[in-house]
Amino acid sequence: MGFFDRLSRLLRANLNDLVSKAEDPVKILDQSVADMQADLVKLRQAVATAIASQRRLQNQADQAESQARVWYERAELALRKGEENLAREALSRRKSFQESAATVSSQLKGQESQVDTLKRSLAALEGKIAQARTKKDMLKARAQAAQAQQQLQSAVGSLGTNSAMAAFERMEDEVQALEASSQATAELAGADLESKFSALEGGSDIDDELASLKRLTSGSETVALPASEKTATDVQRVKVTEVDSDLDDLRKAIDKL
Repeated sequence: MGFFDRLSRLLRANLNDLVSKAEDPVKILDQSVADMQADLVKLRQAVATAIASQRRLQNQADQAESQARVWYERAELALRKGEENLAREALSRRKSFQESAATVSSQLKGQESQVDTLKRSLAALEGKIAQARTKKDMLKARAQAAQAQQQLQSAVGSLGTNSAMAAFERMEDEVQALEASSQATAELAGADLESKFSALEGGSDIDDELASLKRLTSGSETVALPASEKTATDVQRVKVTEVDSDLDDLRKAIDKL
């Protein structure tokens, strides 16, 4: 295959592709019906012309037959008057009109057949145009629905790269971050408040122990601490108290003697 043949085929392919992409189904349907309507107008004109020719031939045939009858009557008149030569001339003219009428009648039959064919074609085309208009409306509706669906799919497909959608998603992330920060702050505030109340609740026990320790130190009251909390000083203080008690008992025994 030569270079120019390949180039020609490439150009035709590209042109066909451009034409296919440029085709709008709705416009093509409208144009197709318009073309059919134009053909219908032309066919109607052809039918009208054929009918006019048929009528003209019919008139010519009628006139030729009428003239043939007239010359026949003249031949009869001439023969009655004894004008044999004149009668022969009249019959000759009659024959000429008869031949003309026969020729025109033959043409008339052909024209009548042509008119019938054109009328059938006209009726068929009118029926096709009526069907085409009905189908055109349905096809246009389907084409428009398909185009709308295609546009919707294209819009949905472009959402991922759309700047507006990206900005929307970014704002959504920021809102979620703010919500998380607010929740963390609330949790920290709650924990701090909880620790303060725990300190207050624990402080009363410490104050009680401090008061007991003060009373013990002043000698006004002896407090027995839990075994787990006794210190060496506490144990010594308990022993001194027991010795004093034994000493008092001994004094009482001596007094009784």
